[in-house]
Amino acid sequence: MIIDSHQHFWKYDSNKHQWIGKKMQTLRKNFLPEELEPLLLENNIDGCIAVQAVQSEEETHFLLALANEHSFIKGVVGWVDLCAEDIEDRLKHFSKNTILKGIRHVLEAENLSFMSKPSFLNGIRKLKEFNLTYDILIDSTQLTAAEILVSNFPNQAFVIDHIAKPNIKNREFEKWATQISLFGKHKNVCCKISGLVTQANWNNWSSEQIIPYLDHIFHVFGIDRIMYGSDWPVCLLSSTYKEQLNIVQNYISIFSIDDQKRIMRDTAVRFYRIKK
Repeated sequence: MIIDSHQHFWKYDSNKHQWIGKKMQTLRKNFLPEELEPLLLENNIDGCIAVQAVQSEEETHFLLALANEHSFIKGVVGWVDLCAEDIEDRLKHFSKNTILKGIRHVLEAENLSFMSKPSFLNGIRKLKEFNLTYDILIDSTQLTAAEILVSNFPNQAFVIDHIAKPNIKNREFEKWATQISLFGKHKNVCCKISGLVTQANWNNWSSEQIIPYLDHIFHVFGIDRIMYGSDWPVCLLSSTYKEQLNIVQNYISIFSIDDQKRIMRDTAVRFYRIKK
């Protein structure tokens, strides 16, 4: 079994999906399970984790309903307002559905101070009580604040999305590498090798440009704390599903079969508590 640990579904609405800008015409349409399932079958992928793309509880209900209808959706990373005064009640409500595996907030759209807000920290503190993970969506300028955040919650399961979005297009490496290295000591933090092609030049990228970033991520996190994710359909801005998958599969082809299974399946299964 292979698990795609990071993809999205939406019924496109220009008001809800304002982050899909004019340069992203490819994404300005519906992307639903019926479009993804054939791609998973073609590439021998058995299941996926559906991750929120809109910050609303309506989005969480939407994804949970899709998971109820499609068995290949093995888990949902939804959204609730972690800063809400009634956050415990909201988490209690949603966690009754065991397909909800985690929560995500679009931190990359927030000021750095957001990650130190008492109300946000209180929300993070409540997650473990309901056995929920947290996906960290940041860009490379927010790594220091994110490292302080995870250091405050050593027993909370975190995963960094898209290797923290280094600027691969402009080959910015050293500062990102130095700062993400700090997460190596935090054994409660995993990392998704996802969203790689969209951090490169959409129209002129090569796997050779991405390999140094993968080298560093494997050095920092090791085999057991890395999971594969496609970031479909966002990946379509610069590649096909198969092309982005090939980058990872070619890179790990020299690893042992057991190590390949950890990256492509086992870490996601363990982290998101997926039933085998």
